[in-house]
Amino acid sequence: MDTPLLSESEIRHRIWQELQRAVPDRHHEWRTPVLATLGVDGAPQARTVVLRHADAGQAVLHIYTDSRSPKVAELEAAPQVSLVFWSKRLSWQLRVRAQATVVRSGPEVDAVWARISTSAAAGDYLSAQAPGAALEAAADARAGSPGGAHHLALIKLQVHEIDWLELARSGHRRASLTRTKWTWRVP
Repeated sequence: MDTPLLSESEIRHRIWQELQRAVPDRHHEWRTPVLATLGVDGAPQARTVVLRHADAGQAVLHIYTDSRSPKVAELEAAPQVSLVFWSKRLSWQLRVRAQATVVRSGPEVDAVWARISTSAAAGDYLSAQAPGAALEAAADARAGSPGGAHHLALIKLQVHEIDWLELARSGHRRASLTRTKWTWRVP
């Protein structure tokens, strides 16, 4: 039996509530969305990322990356991105259109680095090799000492539109929403 239908304001609230829950919850289905960008060669690129921050009031999401990652050049050349989230538990899919800004240094990056510099994740941003660099052998991925300075970059995603899809036996529902507008769509 399907759950009672939520109203537009309840759906909007629940979307952001779930996004905010996904940040600290390693098991939340929305913690690892797929980020789609336009490659510098013009080909579409997609990869799984980790959601690090969600702010409903500002309609902003954050992810982290190594500043030498190919996605940084992609975002600087073409900052329009899409993220796809799926929740089996909710039977909801989100397709999020956003504008990306890469922050490589400054107080925000310093604050993030201060939080993660002593964690296991710090090694992701200390490697002497850039992400995707060629290696002689698979074992080389674990070998080598970390470089000196970190290469952490913060990617801020200003959400422009969310395409929400709910799958239900009683009938699918779909809507697109911005900060000021709600439009029901054909599923």
